[in-house]
Amino acid sequence: MSYFSALLLSVLSWLSVAAANTQCHDESFVPDAVLRVTQQNITQSCLASKSNVLINGTSPGPELRLLEGQTYWIRVYNDMTANNVTMHWHGLSMAVSPFSDGTPSVSQWPIPPAHFFDYEIHVPVGMAGTYFYHSHVGFQAVSASGPLIVDDIHVPYYYDDEKIIFIQDTFTNDFETIEEGLVHNPLVWSGEAAAILVNGKGGGSANGTACNASLSVIDVEPGKTYRLRFIGGTALTFSSLAIEGHSSLEVIEADGSYTQKTNTSYLQVAAGQRYSVLLHTLPNPTQSTYYIQLESRERPTITRGFAILNYGASSPPSTFYPPPNSILSLPNSTIGFLDYQLHPLNPTSFPPSSAVSRTVTLTVHQAVRGMTIWLENHYPWVETFPTEPYLISLYKDDGIEFPSMERALQNSGLDPVSRAFPAEIGEVIDIVLLNTGADSGGLDAHPWHAHGRHFWDLGSGNGTYDAVENEAKWNGKQPALRDTTMLYRYGTSTGNGTVQGWRAWRLEVTEPGVWMVHCHILQHMLMGMQTVWVMGNETEVLDKVPRPEVEGYLTYGGDVYGNESHWPTAVHYFDTWAENQ
Repeated sequence: MSYFSALLLSVLSWLSVAAANTQCHDESFVPDAVLRVTQQNITQSCLASKSNVLINGTSPGPELRLLEGQTYWIRVYNDMTANNVTMHWHGLSMAVSPFSDGTPSVSQWPIPPAHFFDYEIHVPVGMAGTYFYHSHVGFQAVSASGPLIVDDIHVPYYYDDEKIIFIQDTFTNDFETIEEGLVHNPLVWSGEAAAILVNGKGGGSANGTACNASLSVIDVEPGKTYRLRFIGGTALTFSSLAIEGHSSLEVIEADGSYTQKTNTSYLQVAAGQRYSVLLHTLPNPTQSTYYIQLESRERPTITRGFAILNYGASSPPSTFYPPPNSILSLPNSTIGFLDYQLHPLNPTSFPPSSAVSRTVTLTVHQAVRGMTIWLENHYPWVETFPTEPYLISLYKDDGIEFPSMERALQNSGLDPVSRAFPAEIGEVIDIVLLNTGADSGGLDAHPWHAHGRHFWDLGSGNGTYDAVENEAKWNGKQPALRDTTMLYRYGTSTGNGTVQGWRAWRLEVTEPGVWMVHCHILQHMLMGMQTVWVMGNETEVLDKVPRPEVEGYLTYGGDVYGNESHWPTAVHYFDTWAENQ
C-alpha cells in the first residue's frame, strides 16, 4: 500500500465512525508503553548539576518502537509537582486522534502535575521511519525527548544492523531560567549551546573552551552495512557532522520518508530533522576507533562535540574522551543542503502546479515590542495566546471564532482575528516561507516543522520566489516528502523587513483538524515563531468526535486525565473504526 493510500484510508476511517467508543481505562487497561516525566537535578557534559525534565529518569528518554499499520496506547505520567507537560509524537500524523498531537496551546490541555494521560497513536502503513517524541511545553524539550522508531512491514533497503544517533544540546542555565528570560521584557537570551550531546553524552568545546567529558560509543563490526538513524533533538543547534575515515554516506530516509539513495560525505541536521544513512564499515580498519565530529552552524560561536565509532571489542567497555583538537574540517553551512537532490523511493501522488489552488505566504520577522518577539504575517503565537487550546475553544465556542477564509484571502492566508490559517479539505496549496531582516537588521536560519501531515519540499532560494522557475528545476522528478526543512538566511544582516531567503512547500489538505506549523528552535517558539492551521470546515473539524464524547477533553484536568484516585475515560478512535468495518 502506498503512503497516500494509507493516509486516505486513515481519513476515510473517521468518516466511517458511527459513534465514538468511549472506554474507562481502569486497572484492566494495559498501555503499550509508559513514560514517566520527572524534574530532577542531573549533570550533563562538563556543566554543573542543574534542573532538567527527564523521561523515565533519563535524557534522552527510552527508545519507543512501533510497527506501521498498528495502533498503540502510550501512557504519560506527569510526576512533576509544579509544571504541566504534554508529549508530541514528532512527524507522526494524529489525523484521527485530534487530542493526541500533544500541542498544549492548540489541540489539548496539558497534563497537570500528579496526573496522567493516555495517547492513542496509529501509524498508517507507509509511514515507517525515524521519529522522536518530546514535551511541547516551554523549554522542557531541551531534555524531555527520546527516539521513536516505526518499523517496516517490509524493509526496502538491506542492512545488517542499525544504530540511533540522538543529537541534543544543553545550556549553562536550567530550563526554567531560560524560559523566563526568553519571555522577559527585555529579552534575557539563553546563551549559545554549551555542549552538543550524542545519546546523552558529549565532550568537545564551546566558543573555544574545552570540555573533557566522556563520549558516547557506537559499536560496529568491519565489513558490514549499518543504518544510522540521526535524530535532531536539539533546542537551538543546527549541526554539521561527519565521520572520520568514512566519507561515503548514503541517505535513504528523511523525516520518516524513504528516498532514493543519495550520496554525501557529511550531514546537516537541524532541530526536528531526521535522516537515515547507510554506512558501509571498513573491511580492514586501520584503527579501532574513529571520531564522529559535530559542530554548530549559523550561530555567532561554534560549539563542537564528538562521539566514537568503535570497531574494538565492546566488552569490557572503555571510556573515551574528545581529542584535544578538531579532527575533521567540516564544511561551512551549506545553504540548500540536499535541496533538489532527494526524491521519494517510490512514486507519490505529487500534485502538479496546475492543481495548486492558491499560494500562502508566511513572512517571518523579529521585532522588539518591549519584549523581543517573532512575528508571522505581523502576529506572534505564544503560550499565553490563546488562553485555552484552540481546538478546545472551537468545540466550546467560547473564545476565538472559527477562522474566516474571506479574511485570510485578504491577508496572505492568515485570518488576523483568529490568528489562524484556514484551509479547505481537498485543496492543494503552496506555502512560501519568507525570511526577513529583523528590526535590528539581523537574520537567523530556521528549521520549520509542520504537524498534521508531511509536505512535498519544493526547495529554497534567495531573492523573489518564482513558482514557474522553481517548478522547472524538478524537471519531471518528484520532491521528497518532509516535515521539517530549513528556511535559510543569505547573509547575517539586511534591511529591516527586507526579504532574504525563501522556502517552498506543497501541501495537499486531507486531514481535518487543528495543526501547528512552527520553527523548531525552542527559543524561537517561546518568542512567538509559531502558526496555527485549521484544516477543514466546522463540521469536518468538530464532528470527528462529537459532543458529548469529547467533554472530558474540554476541561483542564478533566476526566480524560487520570490520577491516584480517578481512572481516565478515553475515546478510542481506531477501536471504533475497526468495530464498524
